[in-house]
Amino acid sequence: MKKIIAIAMTVVMSGILLVGCGSSSKAGTASTGGATNTAPQKIVIGLDDTFAPMGFRDEKNELVGFDIDMAKEAAKRLNMEVEFKPIDWNSKEVELNSKKIDAIWNGLSITEDRKKNLSFTKPYLANRQIVVVQPNSAIKTKADLAGKVVGTQEGSSSLDAINADAATAKSFKELKKYPDYVAALLDLKAGRVEAIVVDEVVGRYYVAKKPGEYTIIKDDFGSEEYGVGLRKDDTQLLEKLQKALDDMKKEGKSAEISKKWFGEDIVK
Repeated sequence: MKKIIAIAMTVVMSGILLVGCGSSSKAGTASTGGATNTAPQKIVIGLDDTFAPMGFRDEKNELVGFDIDMAKEAAKRLNMEVEFKPIDWNSKEVELNSKKIDAIWNGLSITEDRKKNLSFTKPYLANRQIVVVQPNSAIKTKADLAGKVVGTQEGSSSLDAINADAATAKSFKELKKYPDYVAALLDLKAGRVEAIVVDEVVGRYYVAKKPGEYTIIKDDFGSEEYGVGLRKDDTQLLEKLQKALDDMKKEGKSAEISKKWFGEDIVK
């Protein structure tokens, strides 16, 4: 009888240990089992994998880009494993706060609305919201957008910038929202929209890749800055990541990565 009870107790204890050691499907801090303000051993970066040249897929379907290189270098300095996870950009804050990712690092504009829900690193790039049209377009200024069909990416700071200019936005015939800028640019080329509002780093990248297909007008929808977005309570991760970024800038590594993707050092 004692032998049977001992075996039963062994089975119960084994089950408890298995439950305690079970793997977590959550990212970063959740997978370490520690408090949320403890920097993780692995950092999961959420991104829009069509956002060239910040983070996108090359001809081999591999994730590349300025932000990809920056994140890899920062993770290496922090002794962290890094994983890149493509997400629905319109749901980026939900992905972060549900701990499916640990950071949003993909040309994320720092806005007052986003500051309510996210913590940001210091800005590392400046950006404008530009207007791209076809080369033969009659649209030369923002005023010319009146009565036109305009496109942008859903959930983007471009959309925020348009909405902030209420008078101009109200003048549009229609504002079409796309899952990504690539789809918007394709519709612009096909004539289904007459202009798109897009982050300058993205717009200039595609304009340069497709000479003769697109042009940029002189007016824009304002300037902004890019930062890395984290959960409000991930204070240690924010502190460590900021130090890595500061060191990368001081030592010239950020400039090296910038020159690779932009031909010059545009890091703030």
